[in-house]
Amino acid sequence: MKQSSNSSRPPYGVIVVLLIGAFIALLNNTLLGIALPAIMTDLQLEAATAQWLSTGYMLVVGILVPATAYLIQKYSVRRLFLVAMGLFTFGTLLAGVAQDFPLLLGGRIVQASGAAVMSPLLMNVMLVSFPIEKRGTAMGLMGLVMMGAPAVGPLLSGWVVQYYEWRMLFQIITPVAILVFIAGVFLIKDKKEEVSIRIDVLSLIFSSIGFGGILYGFSSAGSVGWNHPVVYVTIIVGILSLITFIVKQQRNENPMLNFNVFRIPMFSLSITITMIVAMALFSSMIMVPIYLIDLRGISPMEAGVMMLPGALALAIMSPFVGKLFDKFGGRILAFIGLVIVTITSFYFSRLTFEASYIYLIFLNTTRTVGISMVMMPVSTNGLNHLPERLYPHGTAMNNTMQQVSGAIGTAILVAIMSIRTQTHAETMTASIPLNTTTSEELVKLNEQIMGKAMLAGINDAFFVSVFFSAVALVLALFMKRAKPANEPLEEDTIVKKAAEN
Repeated sequence: MKQSSNSSRPPYGVIVVLLIGAFIALLNNTLLGIALPAIMTDLQLEAATAQWLSTGYMLVVGILVPATAYLIQKYSVRRLFLVAMGLFTFGTLLAGVAQDFPLLLGGRIVQASGAAVMSPLLMNVMLVSFPIEKRGTAMGLMGLVMMGAPAVGPLLSGWVVQYYEWRMLFQIITPVAILVFIAGVFLIKDKKEEVSIRIDVLSLIFSSIGFGGILYGFSSAGSVGWNHPVVYVTIIVGILSLITFIVKQQRNENPMLNFNVFRIPMFSLSITITMIVAMALFSSMIMVPIYLIDLRGISPMEAGVMMLPGALALAIMSPFVGKLFDKFGGRILAFIGLVIVTITSFYFSRLTFEASYIYLIFLNTTRTVGISMVMMPVSTNGLNHLPERLYPHGTAMNNTMQQVSGAIGTAILVAIMSIRTQTHAETMTASIPLNTTTSEELVKLNEQIMGKAMLAGINDAFFVSVFFSAVALVLALFMKRAKPANEPLEEDTIVKKAAEN
């Protein structure tokens, strides 16, 4: 879809279909937060293993998103959407019949291979369809729809898990995905001339090993500890592979992922901020349900209801934040939002067994309001600094870094939670009196110790996320607003100065 940002009427029919497709992909991911404890119980999984259902999904998306810049340039919106939606539907079907963890994880991976294309494709269509001065409002409306998934997800997940088995979550999505696929067949009609570019398979392999190795190393730390060879060897291999991937891309005439976007300072800054916030955001989607359901004994339905106000606030805020972005720019919104996220993350690091439901709802809702003021404004501000020819690479890079950092952040914080839980448990166990009379008392005491230890581990992980958001808060002070479409963009200025010198 080659459409100038200053062209006539945007393709609203295409945008609607893409929005619905991206919505159900995001909904499917948010459904697992509340359902994860039930899946852990049914399949007898530990938290460090079960978190792969979320981090593995994000990792596959992060690995494949770099290829979307190439795919968007080479193929039509119609072709990309139908293939992506077909893969997502098939993966959802697999997950809905899974009786063991490997098949469930396999279904999630197939889902992710389709979902990886949908968000960058949607964002690229939005960028080329609306001028800079209207883009905040357009992105805000997109956020209203996209953030509806987190609003619906926890409540739907809680209701299904409480009254049905967790597989029903995927079985509900399957017919909807089929209908969206059919709608795409009839509504998306664009064509594209053949573009003579080829994907660099070797680069894709290096990026997969790079991102995969880093994530696997951090994820394994929760089970085997930071000093285990599996952890540091895979992280080192991942880093070296990632460096090789970047160097190779820089030497290619038609790179799969154009790292020249990082020559634009404001884009680099926006990527850094959104990566840090994503690390804190996605990890809390796993730790909060564990706290509510496993430690507080709240039913999945009640946990979903408690998380609903925060998700609704996220959805409702999106269009207002978009309009405020058009008027004031992203810096003031990001600064206020990150102040809120930092403060609420600190209070999440001081959770107790006695915290009231109203307090938890208020804390979660306030935190999501802060996040809504950061993610869209910061991402849009960075993309606005790019020239149109780099939009596919900018959106691909933006989505890649968010997904990969979210996955790695989740792995790191879940590993911290697991390791600190074990440390606290060992300390508390050492204080058990040796003259404990009965085995029943000992079992009960051990259960109490594990509960207290896990709560302390969750608090420790949230305390680390406070530092993440504090760093992002400082970086937000350096944000600058993009110039209107009729003024030279930042890269043009950089190229001009280079030519003069």
